[in-house]
Amino acid sequence: MRDAHIFKFTPVVWLLPTLFVVTLWAVFLGLDWINMSPRFLGILPRTVEGLVGIVCSPFLHADWQHLTNNSLPLFVLTMALIYFYRDLSLKVLVFGILFSGVFTWAIGRPNVHLGASGLIYVLVSFIFFKGLRTGYYRLMALSFAVVVVYGGMVWYVFPEVDPRISWEGHLGGFLTGMVMAFVFKTPDYISEYRYEWEHPDFDPKSDPFMRRFDENGQFVNPPKLEEIIVDYEEEMGTKSIPLQINYIYKNAEE
Repeated sequence: MRDAHIFKFTPVVWLLPTLFVVTLWAVFLGLDWINMSPRFLGILPRTVEGLVGIVCSPFLHADWQHLTNNSLPLFVLTMALIYFYRDLSLKVLVFGILFSGVFTWAIGRPNVHLGASGLIYVLVSFIFFKGLRTGYYRLMALSFAVVVVYGGMVWYVFPEVDPRISWEGHLGGFLTGMVMAFVFKTPDYISEYRYEWEHPDFDPKSDPFMRRFDENGQFVNPPKLEEIIVDYEEEMGTKSIPLQINYIYKNAEE
């Protein structure tokens, strides 16, 4: 499928990420205004009451710093997901929230787990591994850009790096994104061809310029006039094209 028909910057590319981030801030400000802790809607591992956190926890944050740290990466990565993987974006977001939340609920420490960082790890992992799997140059460039910007996040999937963070949620998000990158299928991306020689079925022997090179890649001098006429007749056939010459006469005084 031609990439020009897939990669299109439409309003949804930035509207959905904006709506997502605005929702996070609205929830945080709303709970702060009514002086209610978000902990009762977080993930409490291996408890029935903690199941609601699988869906709710990505929208809840403990404090201002927690919220601001997650807002920008979530906005940027969601935009990249929608722009480059439009058909898969909704699946990645929904299943990413669910499966990373279930993973945290299953193996997490007996503390309340909050925040959208698990979803951020889903997006980083999915974009990185999916780009490598496609082998398409634009998506591979995106994968390497994600590594450059967010590669340091990989350390926070290990225990005891920082006891204040939910490494279980990070690890669950990372594994979820990686699995989805291998499970979800993308179309075969084909670049737009600008030149004839870019086509996979291009035959160098049919190109007049390429025929000027020998088997060793050395350029052969142009043929003599007689040979050019013969080659032209071979290309155009035996049909003769009349040559019309117009003469314009002027008086000597002019």
